[in-house]
Amino acid sequence: MAAKYPYVDDTRVGVYGTSAGGQNSTGALLFHPEFYKAAVSACGCHDNRVDKQWWNEQWMGFPIGKHYEDQSNITNAAKLQGKLLLIVGEADTNVPPESTYRLADALIKSNKMFDLLTVPGMGHSDGGPYGRKKKRDFFVKSLLGVDAPDRNTGEIN
Repeated sequence: MAAKYPYVDDTRVGVYGTSAGGQNSTGALLFHPEFYKAAVSACGCHDNRVDKQWWNEQWMGFPIGKHYEDQSNITNAAKLQGKLLLIVGEADTNVPPESTYRLADALIKSNKMFDLLTVPGMGHSDGGPYGRKKKRDFFVKSLLGVDAPDRNTGEIN
């Protein structure tokens, strides 16, 4: 894409996702940091051993083996490079919030810096309007090095 469109800066690539996309956007920083520099991951299932087994067994097979551990964002947390914002709804009934909290715990134990937004009362979501603002501001700061506008002045939404 950068070869076709000269305005694309492939040295500052960010990725975001929700649910399985949240798992994958974090995985981008863990497993492909040479390309991805920032990620926002909402309601991610960061370890398929924590999620609904019937769902993951469709893609990863049964029995649960070492391949589940090998792909886990939690067991690979120490590999984090780049900037990461985790978003989780405290009332998520699809992917247990525990998955994001376990990842946060593993990142802390690995002395990795990241941002965490827990949205009270939110279910399985990208963070809603507030989370989307946080995502935009996070990418502006992380990829462009520019502070987001002060949204508390009432002048900017």
